[in-house]
Amino acid sequence: MYEYRVHRTPDGIAIRAEGLGKRYGDLWALRDLDLEVPAGSVLGLLGHNGAGKTTAIRILTTLTAPTTGYATVAGLDVVADAKQVRSRIGLAGQNAAVDDLLTARANLEMIGRLYHLPRTAARARASELLERFDLAGDVDRLVREFSGGMRRRLDLAAALVASPPVLFLDEPTTGLDPRSRNELWALLSELVDDGATLVLTTQYLEEADHLADEIIVLDHGRIAAEGTPAGLKERVARERVTLTVPSADQLTAAERALAPFADGPETRDDDALTLTMPVVRGTRLVELVRTLDAAGVEVTDVSRSEPTLDDVFLVLTDPTRKAAA
Repeated sequence: MYEYRVHRTPDGIAIRAEGLGKRYGDLWALRDLDLEVPAGSVLGLLGHNGAGKTTAIRILTTLTAPTTGYATVAGLDVVADAKQVRSRIGLAGQNAAVDDLLTARANLEMIGRLYHLPRTAARARASELLERFDLAGDVDRLVREFSGGMRRRLDLAAALVASPPVLFLDEPTTGLDPRSRNELWALLSELVDDGATLVLTTQYLEEADHLADEIIVLDHGRIAAEGTPAGLKERVARERVTLTVPSADQLTAAERALAPFADGPETRDDDALTLTMPVVRGTRLVELVRTLDAAGVEVTDVSRSEPTLDDVFLVLTDPTRKAAA
């Protein structure tokens, strides 16, 4: 039966960082990162390309040394105890690290041997993981014959050979089709249910919303916001109303009529004849409909949508917002 070798820290914190930073010459790739990740939880690191996500992962997995601050993983310092940290973590990067010229079984057995598992134990572990990741029927196929989803599952299995209590996944579902992505999400949820601690970087905000207990949004190497997915959406983004009208002049009239309810700039599409605007929290849809009717605005459709992490991300990384601040 599959089990994690969970390394219990006295305070239950699997990953901690204080003032963590990395500078390359005059450029700070990461600065003043503070975080605490409880054991058995998922932290999502979000940000645009170059925001500092991969730099943070590289420091926490001992692949690069920080310029400032310190960090511990499973209670061990990532610099002073780097070797011991590496024995307690699993890492799956943006590109699958498995060998195309080996079979699925040979890949996992090789990694087991690199972790100094006895040959019989490495073979048993490989069989166990291949079964769990739905690859048991392809154990003797060369990896170069695998689909993208199969390769990503094998890559994740490779990160688990040593039963690490902490997993770092750097954009693990990049390039996967929706079905393969959903399958991998289910596998990751199972791992967390089994006690794993997971740090996830992703470009898919729906993925973070689905998996993460806590989220940190990085922007130009610094923390722009942090909190639960629900908390960030409530604090940063707003509910939106989208309406469709029969003509462009009705769009202009609708903008004027709904201006008192707006909680940010609206988006107008003259081709689709739609108007989308964030509204003040607590605004009732019936109030908007009555206001439009009183203004003589003809509406063919109106809908309301909850804020998403996409909205949060766009607000937090909007350059005009930072300039105004």
